[in-house]
Amino acid sequence: QPNAMGGREVGGLANMLAAHMDLENPDHISAVKTYWNAPVMPKGQGLKAVDLFNAIESGKVKFVWIMGTSPVVSMPNRGQVERALSKCDMVVVSDIVESNDTLNYAHIALPATGWSEKDGTVTNSERRISRQRGILPPPGSAKHDWQILCEVAGKMGFGEAFNFTHPSQIFCEYAGLTGYQNNGKRQLDLSPLQALSEAQYNGLSPLQWPFHTVIRAENTASSNSKSNPNPRLTSKRPFEDKRFSTPSGKAKLIPVTYRAPLQVTSDAYPFVVNSGRARDQWHT
Repeated sequence: QPNAMGGREVGGLANMLAAHMDLENPDHISAVKTYWNAPVMPKGQGLKAVDLFNAIESGKVKFVWIMGTSPVVSMPNRGQVERALSKCDMVVVSDIVESNDTLNYAHIALPATGWSEKDGTVTNSERRISRQRGILPPPGSAKHDWQILCEVAGKMGFGEAFNFTHPSQIFCEYAGLTGYQNNGKRQLDLSPLQALSEAQYNGLSPLQWPFHTVIRAENTASSNSKSNPNPRLTSKRPFEDKRFSTPSGKAKLIPVTYRAPLQVTSDAYPFVVNSGRARDQWHT
């Protein structure tokens, strides 16, 4: 299962750009395009999980690369997912096991690393970024997802933009994007971390964004030592100044009308059975 909060931050959803930027905002599109020198930008939202498999089954999508999840198990309409994958021209699956229900439909299976081998950062639901250090070497020919993506990008002719050799380089480039043309308009701003050295990244302590202004450590032996390698940042509570991330600066409150479930309990039938599958769920 992927790091869901971290995935939202880096643009891992089909309806948003990286760094919490908006696919419907021309200024945000321009910022990402300029920062990454990416001349070809999406003109609208992509396909969400259920829509994606509908598009695969209809032949609109002919190539799918599945990473960190097993949709044949977790998607709500298993039969439809199986039909879609069986029709797809090319199915690539990155996984940490030799076989599972989704790998049965893979034309190409790529061995990836699991949590105990991964090296990078994760973000939890309270916006806290934690350094994740691998405790085991990758087994066999397994590689980290970022390494696999970089190799494929190189084969496609984009090697110069994907020439990373360590996750710290990816993190710093991404941290720079969060602050690019931000000017305090977006809560997610990790730019104080964009100049971390590899040693500082390796020693990163858990940090919760948004940050207050950097409190620079004095140039002493203790502050430059490996035991204290991080920029000194303090977290602040979002919206404590009562200004929100909207054009007006005001919170948007949306009133809703309660609708009871179609099937309610009674004395005769006191329980409701839940299969555990939501309509748009995609995690195993």
